[in-house]
Amino acid sequence: MINRELIRIKIVQLTYAYYQNGNRNMDNAEKELLFSLAKAYDLYNYLLALIVSITQEERHRVEVNANRATREGTEAPSQRFAYNKFAVQLEENKQLNSFMETQKHRWEDDMEVVRKLCDQIEQSTIYQEYMVNEEDSYDVDREVWRKIYRTLIQENPDLDAVLEEKSLYWNDDKEIVDTFVIKTIKRFDPENKADQELLPEYRDEEDREFAVKLFRSTILNADEYQRYMSESSRNWDFSRLAYMDVVIMQIAIAEMMTFPNIPATVTINEYVDLAKLYSTPRSGGYINGMLDTIARHLIQTGKMMKAMPEPRPHRAYVDNQRNNAPRREGRRPTIAQTSAQRIASRTQPDAPQRDIE
Repeated sequence: MINRELIRIKIVQLTYAYYQNGNRNMDNAEKELLFSLAKAYDLYNYLLALIVSITQEERHRVEVNANRATREGTEAPSQRFAYNKFAVQLEENKQLNSFMETQKHRWEDDMEVVRKLCDQIEQSTIYQEYMVNEEDSYDVDREVWRKIYRTLIQENPDLDAVLEEKSLYWNDDKEIVDTFVIKTIKRFDPENKADQELLPEYRDEEDREFAVKLFRSTILNADEYQRYMSESSRNWDFSRLAYMDVVIMQIAIAEMMTFPNIPATVTINEYVDLAKLYSTPRSGGYINGMLDTIARHLIQTGKMMKAMPEPRPHRAYVDNQRNNAPRREGRRPTIAQTSAQRIASRTQPDAPQRDIE
């Protein structure tokens, strides 16, 4: 589940935190990186468990309404959503249940949020159309939950506030983790029953090694990489570069230098997008030009054995168009004011802990 996009985001956060924290201990910083990635996987499981808690609350409501209907001699409520086939299979999932058994906190501790979500679901067009749909199949049951998640859970301020209280990482992780929850819903197969596989924490050991190797290279070779920035910035106002931009470019150079199989253009594009998301409005175009120049300098001086395409004409115009293109907006104005700053505080000695362990 933890992909390289998430790894790059975490390394931006933790590199910023490393420099903000006066106690620069590489081993502790590396442990913090792996801990923060593990918290993202916890969130993935926790959000799947939310579907189960909503289902159980709906079941309770059906039972209460059924008892009332019996007393009043009225029609019994439908049990269709409360016993949704996909949700029941998820409720019985062995992997998810094993995870929840290790957690100190459960959704039962935040029933106000669960009940409010149930109210929102019941009032939604998605729910109402599902309840009158004559087709009764597993595919329909799974699809209604995919729609509910995308519409009512993926962007939900009340839920975001609760998650942020649970872990200082989760508010920034949720946008990516949501995509993996939706992917998991689509992958569920009734034939697998309780043995349906959830997404693994890492796709393979190589991704975990990518995280550790990139982070260590970024920190341990910082002086060298910043020298490359200075050497390549003759036509750029390097002195006015935002501190977060320096951090992002340092990581990008580390990736270009450390991983020969990743094309330089791929690395540049990834970190330009991160700059747009987490730094200043003008950072995307600036970093795009800087990293392009740095990559060509490294190739020309024999420090990097990669290829770069021929420079495009009117590059300033192209960069400006790219920088103004529609893109995913950050969950907060800048990472420096939010997650990275909080992570830096967390890594200080005697910092208060605010995470589900």
